[in-house]
Amino acid sequence: MEAYTGFAEVYDLFMDNVPYEEWSQYLISLLEEYGITSGLVLELGCGTGKMTRLLDQAGYELIGIDRSEEMLQIAKEAEGDREDILYLLQDMREFELYGTVRAVVSVCDSINYILEEEELVQIFKLVNNYLDPGGIFIFDMNTLYKYREILGENTICENREEGSFIWENFYDDKDRINQYDLTLFVEEPDSPGLYRKYEETHFQRGYELTHIKELLQQAGMTFTAAYDAFTREPVKADSERIYVVAQEKGK
Repeated sequence: MEAYTGFAEVYDLFMDNVPYEEWSQYLISLLEEYGITSGLVLELGCGTGKMTRLLDQAGYELIGIDRSEEMLQIAKEAEGDREDILYLLQDMREFELYGTVRAVVSVCDSINYILEEEELVQIFKLVNNYLDPGGIFIFDMNTLYKYREILGENTICENREEGSFIWENFYDDKDRINQYDLTLFVEEPDSPGLYRKYEETHFQRGYELTHIKELLQQAGMTFTAAYDAFTREPVKADSERIYVVAQEKGK
């Protein structure tokens, strides 16, 4: 099932607990560490463009790619009349650009949506192909620890005046795939007291960091670093989210 279609319009409402500005500062600090303080940056899985706009405001030139037309429409509307960002309706597994970029980023566990190793290698190959010489790829991932110990077999609910959601998780440790069953009830803006129901099912896969290193190598990239999210500390056994930095190795 296509992710983020039916409730793209209410996605930001229920993601308002994500500290995008703090996340963007961390991401920018990693870019700066590799000498990337300006220039063209590609975001894979940009969604409604919150991170994309923050990077744009920091002085980078942004291209945002997402497979959800509904999410991109919201991103374009949020940009208003500026139109500084190029949004492309593409699947990250087969994206195309007209030239190279200084860096590629992907956050909010977009990479975990790639369930097949072959497809992940293909993404890494495309990233390597479209990076400038020595360019940087930064992406985050939910960890196996998070799926096993935090999310798996747990149900998360939240009730607000403007709506409610039920988020059920089912983790298959053999395949390392977490199934999200999402149900939202959102009040109709023109009909107080009337709520619309949205339902979607999403799947994410967890990967060992050692495996990610191997797949990057298969794709011709150089693994550079991995951190416990939002720190410069090494990945720990109980890290819930990690950031990986890889570099273009040479075409």
